[in-house]
Amino acid sequence: MSQTLYQVLGVAPSATLADIKQAYKQLALRYHPDRNGGSTRYEEQFKIVAAAYRVLADAGRRAAYDHQLRTAALRGEEQRRAQAYRPQAQHVYGVPMPPPAPLRTRRPAASAERHYVRRGKARFTRRDYQLVAVVMLGMLVFGFSLKWVMDRVTAANNYRDGLRAYTQREWSTAHSYLSDALYVKPDHVKALRRRAEIEQLVLRNYQQARTDYVAALAHTTDNRVAAQLLYRIGQCEAAQGKPKVAIQSFSRALVLDTALSNAWLARGEVWLFEHRRFPTAVHDLSVGLRQRSAQQAPSAKWLTYRGLAFFKMGEYSSALADYQQVLLMQPYSGQIHFLLGRVAQKQGRKREACEFFRRGEKLGYLPAEQARRTSGCGG
Repeated sequence: MSQTLYQVLGVAPSATLADIKQAYKQLALRYHPDRNGGSTRYEEQFKIVAAAYRVLADAGRRAAYDHQLRTAALRGEEQRRAQAYRPQAQHVYGVPMPPPAPLRTRRPAASAERHYVRRGKARFTRRDYQLVAVVMLGMLVFGFSLKWVMDRVTAANNYRDGLRAYTQREWSTAHSYLSDALYVKPDHVKALRRRAEIEQLVLRNYQQARTDYVAALAHTTDNRVAAQLLYRIGQCEAAQGKPKVAIQSFSRALVLDTALSNAWLARGEVWLFEHRRFPTAVHDLSVGLRQRSAQQAPSAKWLTYRGLAFFKMGEYSSALADYQQVLLMQPYSGQIHFLLGRVAQKQGRKREACEFFRRGEKLGYLPAEQARRTSGCGG
C-alpha cells in the first residue's frame, strides 16, 4: 500500500504514455491469472496493475493523482518539521526554559490625543483628466489593433479554405469562402482575383468579374500582376460587346508586360473579328504565337485565327501554311478541311478544293457541305 502507482508499474513519474502502456502490457502478461494457474495472489497483483494503469493512462486522472502525491509529500515534510521543532518551554538538561518576556508596547492613545482631518470632496485635476484620456486612447488603440489582427487572421483562413475548394473545382463553396474573406478584408487582392475568375470562367457573370478585377488592380503594385488583371478585364469587356474598351485594356497590359502572350493573342482576336483590321491582327497573333512557342506547343486555335486573317488579306500561301499546321494537330477537324478547301478554291485548285470540302462534309461540318454544292463539285 506504500507503493505509488508509478512504482506499481515500475516507471518514473515523468514517464510518457507510451512507456506506461508498455510497462502495463509486460506486467499484465506476467500476472495474468490464466498464465499462473488461476492463483489468487497473481490475480490480486493483476488487479492492482490494472487499477494503476486506468489512472495513469487517463490524462485527467493522472494529473489529479500527481497533485495528490505532491500534497502528501508537502504534508509529510510539514510533519517532519513539526517533530524537529523544540518548544521554548521544554526542559533542556533537566532545567525548564524561562517563559518568553512579554512584548512591551505603548498603551492605546486616548480620544483626546487622536486627530481627525476632515477632507472635502475629491476633485479631478488637469493631470487626472490627461491620465484618463491617455488610458481611454490606449484602450481604443488596443481594441482597433486587436480587431485588425483578428480581421487579418479571419481573412487568411477564409482565403485558404476558398483556395482549397477552388483547386478541387467546388465553385460554389470557393465563391462563398472568398466572399467571406473579402467581407473582412475588401482589399485582399488574391481573393478578389480568384472570385473574379469564378465569376468570369464558370458563372459567365462578366460585369461582376470585371468589378472584382478592377478592385484588385487598385491595390496592386506588381506590374506583372497588374498586366494579368488588365488582360482579364479586357476579356470581360470583349465578352460584354465592348471591343474598343477591350483593346485599351489589352494595350495597357502589354505596356506593363510585353511578354504577356495571352494579351497579344486576345487583342489580335478583337482586331480580327470586331474591327476587321487584318494586318494588325496578323501582327498581334504572330507575336503571341512566337512567345507561346518558346514555352509550349503551338495552339490550333490561334493558328487558325491567324490563317483566317491571312486569308482575308489575300495572302493565301501564308494562310495555307497555318492551316496545314493545324491539320497536323487536328486531322479529324471538319472546319480545317473546309478552310483548306477555301484556300485551294482561291488559288484555282478546284479539284483539291472539292476534295477538302468532301472530307469536311464527311466529318460533319455543315459549311463544307454547302461549299461543295455551291462550288459545282458534284456528288
